[in-house]
Amino acid sequence: MIKSSLAAGCAAAALLLAPGVASAQDAQAALEARIAQLEAELNALKSEVVAARTQQAAQQQDIIRLEARPAPPAPVQQAAAPSDGFRIGDHTVKFGGFVKVDASASSYSGGDPANGDALREFHIPGSIPIGGADEDTATDFNARQTRFWLTTDGLVGGHKVGTRLEMDFQTLPGTADQRTTSPANPALRRAFVTIDNWLIGQEWTNFQNTAVLPESADFIGAAEGTVFARQVQVRYTRGPFSVSVENPETTVTPFGGGARIIADDNSLPDFTARYALARPWGDLQFAGLLRQLKYQNPSTSIDSTATGWGLSASTKIKVGAKDDLRLMVTGGEGIGRYVGLNFSNDAVLDASGELDAIGVVAGFAAYRHVWAPGWRSSLIWSAQSVDNDTTVTGLAVNRSAQSVHANLIWSPVTAFDVGAELMFADREIESGASGDMTRLILFAKYGF
Repeated sequence: MIKSSLAAGCAAAALLLAPGVASAQDAQAALEARIAQLEAELNALKSEVVAARTQQAAQQQDIIRLEARPAPPAPVQQAAAPSDGFRIGDHTVKFGGFVKVDASASSYSGGDPANGDALREFHIPGSIPIGGADEDTATDFNARQTRFWLTTDGLVGGHKVGTRLEMDFQTLPGTADQRTTSPANPALRRAFVTIDNWLIGQEWTNFQNTAVLPESADFIGAAEGTVFARQVQVRYTRGPFSVSVENPETTVTPFGGGARIIADDNSLPDFTARYALARPWGDLQFAGLLRQLKYQNPSTSIDSTATGWGLSASTKIKVGAKDDLRLMVTGGEGIGRYVGLNFSNDAVLDASGELDAIGVVAGFAAYRHVWAPGWRSSLIWSAQSVDNDTTVTGLAVNRSAQSVHANLIWSPVTAFDVGAELMFADREIESGASGDMTRLILFAKYGF
């Protein structure tokens, strides 16, 4: 537009200079009019430029305001549905367990245990009768090993939180009356909460390695040689290392022998530490135990303490594609209640009323062989030897025990096992007297 106006102005000037123009005044008037028109057009153009810049600035301000505006909230991510169990709030809840029915036929060389004695339901090395009359085979049926559990797992405030409650009907000692309904009371097995690396509550002792327990039709199986205790504790685990403080208790043999004293006088908790290694060939664990032994009896002016300690090593070694070898060896002084279901006591009182820790060595070996899919067997040997000072314990205390087990187990469908196990066990006391038990167990078990 500006170029065309300038061209028109130049043309008017040419007319002014050209000959034949009417008058100089008319030409000058035309030129001034044209200049005024050009100025008006220039001012209009300036106004358009200013308006365009103003609009551009406004658009930039809008962009700045949009960028400063907070982002809309992200859509809520729904927690993935658990593959099993169900969700309550932040927790996944699971329920499970098994139903197990046992039928046993037992022969005792030293006399049958009384009805309701726990030995009639599972192997307790220290309860094998000695000195009684040999009787015919005793047959027993029970379902008291039936078990159920409830667990929760969740993330609360950035912390991994879990719980477990587990119960069965295998109370100690047994109290079932077989005349009418064979009743049994539920018994607490495990009850604990875990928060990140911490465990608080009742659980297997940190001194024990449950992963190497042999598969057996019996409640425990290798009872003589096994570390076995469940109790309240506070445990911290970091990687392969774990430490705990656990419920203390001292069992005592009176001077000269006699009924076991359960002292219940400890001032300090038991301390444990464990280190676990996992390798392609299998697993290996080392555990240690340090504890206070204590007994007070104001009526006899007894107030004594001693120190107990123990070491345990256990392993499960893979053999071929499916078989495995399981081993445990445990030794120490003052650890009787932790090994072999308290086969020996922790300590004995000497003539002056002082506690003397009792030494123990125990262990087991088990080989598990898979015959075919669903068919497997375990051969188990278990033993314990006690180092008694018979001048203070007397000759009626336990000296040694051992057992041998052989079983065949079949799983026709998932989680359903049926099987049979033949076992022989004996117990000997310091006098040399002994008793033995031969038992055949048939069982059926379904897990859910």
